[in-house]
This record gives sequence, structure tokens and C-alpha cells, in this order.
Amino acid sequence: MILTIVLAIIALFAGLIAALLAALSRHRKSGSRAVKVIGEFATVETGLNPEGTVLVSGELWCAKSADGGAILSGLRVRVVGFQDHLAVVEACS
Repeated sequence: MILTIVLAIIALFAGLIAALLAALSRHRKSGSRAVKVIGEFATVETGLNPEGTVLVSGELWCAKSADGGAILSGLRVRVVGFQDHLAVVEACS
């Protein structure tokens, strides 16, 4: 009798853990997020020559400069579009 109760409790916890892991595995960035950052301002984290990374609204994005030129780390840029998996940015004046 006690063995049956212990097995039932273990099965219940295993089911809860499996459900939690399934819910966590479905968490990912929205597919429309790229469109929402177009026009946003960002800070260059690693210099763009012409590719590097930028920080947009607290998220780190791989980026490249729109004109193919170099943009130094720490400068402010604006996201003007996306090409493949990279944010395309231009330097702010």
C-alpha cells in the first residue's frame, strides 16, 4: 500500500517536471521581433567592420553597417533593416 502511494507521488512529480520542461522548450523570440526593432536606436558593442554586434533595447543583435564602412564600438546607430540574419544599421549624426 505504501509502495503504491510512493510510486504514484513519483509519477506525479515526473509528469509535472515533463510538463514544465515542455513549456520552457517552446519559449523563443517572436518571429515578428525583427520588424519591431527597425527604426530603433542601438549602441555598437563590438565595432562594425562591416559586421559586429549592437545592443538594441537590451538585446544583443548581430549587425552590419549599411554602407559597408566601419563603425566604432560605443557609437550610437539606428536599425534601418535586416539582411539575412543581420540587422542593418547606419551611424547617427
